[in-house]
Amino acid sequence: MQPALLYPHVPVLNREVLTYLNPKNKGRYLDATLGAGGHAEAILKACQPDGELISFDLDKEALSIAKERLNSFSDHIHFFHRSYTQLEQTLRELGWDALDGALFDLGVSSMQVDEAIRGFSFLKEGPLDMRFDIASPLTAQEVVNQWKEADLISILQNYGEEPKAYAIARAICAARPFHTTIQLADVVMQVYHGQRGKIHPATRTFQAVRMAVNDELHTIKIGIRSAANRLKDEGRIAVISFHSLEDRVVKEFFRQESRDCICPPEQPTCICGHKATLKVLTKKPVLASEDEIKINPRSRSAKLRVAQKIG
Repeated sequence: MQPALLYPHVPVLNREVLTYLNPKNKGRYLDATLGAGGHAEAILKACQPDGELISFDLDKEALSIAKERLNSFSDHIHFFHRSYTQLEQTLRELGWDALDGALFDLGVSSMQVDEAIRGFSFLKEGPLDMRFDIASPLTAQEVVNQWKEADLISILQNYGEEPKAYAIARAICAARPFHTTIQLADVVMQVYHGQRGKIHPATRTFQAVRMAVNDELHTIKIGIRSAANRLKDEGRIAVISFHSLEDRVVKEFFRQESRDCICPPEQPTCICGHKATLKVLTKKPVLASEDEIKINPRSRSAKLRVAQKIG
């Protein structure tokens, strides 16, 4: 087993996650986004000697690192190289009826960003890839080089919230073909005339392309609903997001599932028959402390929301 200091993953909001999930002996838990196993390790330590954990990740390299890190818990953890959208199928395979708690740590990991060959970073020369699962057919190169200008505008606006979406889409189409991350970042920089704000000008474009490649918002909606549906009474679901789009999906889902009626305001009487299934435990998202941000700058943009299944 490798020394802990060699693991590239620092689990964000780890203390807060443990406080809210409150893992217990004999509990059954889900880590929907395993990564290098930092959160999983903390949950497993807290639910011993007989707790168990299901873990998902689309990244084979991350799974390999996590398996080595969590070797001492091999009898208590189930590893799956698949999307968390396959939770229902996985629970049937294991014979589990319900979960005591579930964790989602969304977005791209710092470990993936640091590997230039994965194509997630606009600061490092690498291929236009951006796939969480390298076996997936759609790559960033296909999106950038083959999608129509209108489609590029759409993802830049909807996934990147990019104010210069039209100009960037036109510039991309005019400069095709692209082969590397730096080429794409340079074109975005040209649209911004080299001006830098609080974030790099290419940040939103890379986010938009990555989210399109991995169909992230759709999978988040499926995943958190499946996990919430499978919670035991008083079981908890915790979701860490890193940008407004992810956070909005989680917030709206929690809000909807914490209300008895979801009819539109103009409807005079309830006809939906919807019943609340969750109680929101975090009226506002939990943020990282200044001490954590100093140690792990990535945690600055992290937001944790938690809800509990109504008994």
